[in-house]
Amino acid sequence: MDDKIFLKIDRDIEELVPGYLKNRRVDIEKISKAIDQGDFETARILGHAMKGNGKSYGFEEISVIGLTIEKSGIQKKTETIRDALKKLLDYLDRIHITYE
Repeated sequence: MDDKIFLKIDRDIEELVPGYLKNRRVDIEKISKAIDQGDFETARILGHAMKGNGKSYGFEEISVIGLTIEKSGIQKKTETIRDALKKLLDYLDRIHITYE
């Protein structure tokens, strides 16, 4: 998909958002490597963190994806985690942020 997702984020956290989003891309790499090695605990932990912090930064979808990763890490569902990572990457590639 190439449709942009337009989000309005609180101007008070404008300086934090680029780093936050960059770290989610790092998480994609970390989780992917972890599940390749059968390390579902790392996927669970990183998914849990995303679940907890996405909404607070104004990215509710990241929280939803994080929950999926967390649950799938517990259940050791590799393909579900891979699908969630693809969804997260697509989301990160499509968001367009304005600050209010």
